[in-house]
Amino acid sequence: MSASVSRRAVLAGTAAVVAAGAAATAGTAPAAASPAATGRHRPKPTIVLVHGAFADATGWSDVITRLTRDGYPVVAPANPLRGVASDAAYLRSFLATLTGPIVLAGHSYGGFVITNAATGNPNVKALVYIAAFAPAFDESVGGLANLYPGTQLDPATAIDFRPWDGGVDGYVKKDVFRQIFAGDLPRSTTDVMWATQRPGDVSTLQDHSGEPAWATIPSYFLVAKNDNLIPAAVQRFMAARAKAYTVEVKASHVAMISQPGATADLIRKAAR
Repeated sequence: MSASVSRRAVLAGTAAVVAAGAAATAGTAPAAASPAATGRHRPKPTIVLVHGAFADATGWSDVITRLTRDGYPVVAPANPLRGVASDAAYLRSFLATLTGPIVLAGHSYGGFVITNAATGNPNVKALVYIAAFAPAFDESVGGLANLYPGTQLDPATAIDFRPWDGGVDGYVKKDVFRQIFAGDLPRSTTDVMWATQRPGDVSTLQDHSGEPAWATIPSYFLVAKNDNLIPAAVQRFMAARAKAYTVEVKASHVAMISQPGATADLIRKAAR
């Protein structure tokens, strides 16, 4: 064998070894790591809390404290309480300013509003009803509240009507406020709640719902068993109809105030 032939054989063999090694390396190279494999998690959804009539967003304070401690971004916008269509339009516009997944929770009439505002919004991943109205199409607050016996919010005896240029506002009377609204809170607390209540336009009692978001979005329901505004039987009916995951607590109408731990737990479950 000549020296030139020998050199060519050595070079060819070396090239083959290098090529084989490269192929082996390519075959065993790890694929791009998935977020789960690297321990990265999806961002937590934004929790949006919507209050009802005769209240304001401060009713969510203890729930907000618990959720933010767990790292959830939380906002509790003011509910205008001017009527179902305009209140839902306001909330719908507010939700449009948020990015990423949303869990939408409503208390009392706030449930009526989230039911209408979330329809068609792909970012809303869950609805949470806290002693709230969850209407079907064409239902009203007044009709649902009286679906079963038990509500003590009789407009003829329990509401003070105060006209203004654009309509008539309703306030719960002081002598029945605690009994109807918050019987499991100290009177000193409910006296302040009465004095600072935000009224609802009386049209909210008769306005009818549009198509319900709970028909297409997973729902969760906290039933307040001692509720004197929305009877527990009505809450159970709405929860069952929406096929909602349901828990029950011994609480007055303001369950998010008297039972903030149970309320936050249910919202966390919806957010997972």
